[in-house]
Amino acid sequence: MPYTLIDIGANLAHDSFDDDRDAMMQRAAEAGVATMIVTGSSDDSNVRASKLAGAHAGVLFSTAGVHPHHASDYSDESDALIRRLVQDDAVVAVGECGLDYFRNFSPREAQLDAFRRQLQIAAETGLPVFLHQRDAHDDFIEALEPALPDLSRAVAHCFTGEGESLREYLAMGLYIGITGWICDERRGKHLHDIVHVIPDDRLLIETDAPYLLPRTIQPKPKTRRNEPMYLTEVLKTVAEARGQSEQHVASITTENARRFFNLPG
Repeated sequence: MPYTLIDIGANLAHDSFDDDRDAMMQRAAEAGVATMIVTGSSDDSNVRASKLAGAHAGVLFSTAGVHPHHASDYSDESDALIRRLVQDDAVVAVGECGLDYFRNFSPREAQLDAFRRQLQIAAETGLPVFLHQRDAHDDFIEALEPALPDLSRAVAHCFTGEGESLREYLAMGLYIGITGWICDERRGKHLHDIVHVIPDDRLLIETDAPYLLPRTIQPKPKTRRNEPMYLTEVLKTVAEARGQSEQHVASITTENARRFFNLPG
């Protein structure tokens, strides 16, 4: 294997992996994806993600947080659960948290409240924060900016925005997570054109599996389920768009992920 990769965001606690999780992890390892961060996004998935990370020490790590879709369910118990889970060495970030006004599955006020509470946990624990934003840019910035001086590090996970918001995030000191969205010639062309703007030391790559299967995979897989082995497709497209070698992008993104999540090794 010419390089080692880290998938900074994969929803491996998702039930679509229940029948072949070990085989999926083996395929990832064979593709050079040595480490995966399992995303927590609800009370239930936070527990499952941390258990998975505990069962695969050194290969899987996890995050603990409540996605804006589930913000209506954010309770004092949710808050306490996140605070308890982040004491575990395998839990390496707070989130996925943020705002999503595209679907508004939770009322905006509930989203803002859950987001601010999770930023507070990240500030108090010193852990990095794993951010989600969709169609909520102004409110997102307004909530995040005052918290930034107290946060260790933050990543705009699954970034799909335009050049203006990318430059704003970079000016705020955020890391940027790029998914297979960049492999979509229909929806991702703008991302392909601006990904070179991200400095080498702020770039991260992820699959967001089982979502966002890269459209560039040949031959096309039989199923629409994405999995970490396809991180190589994201790497290839990002490298091409940035005019850099795959080896270089593999090296910088792996180093950045280790630093961002304070991973061993």
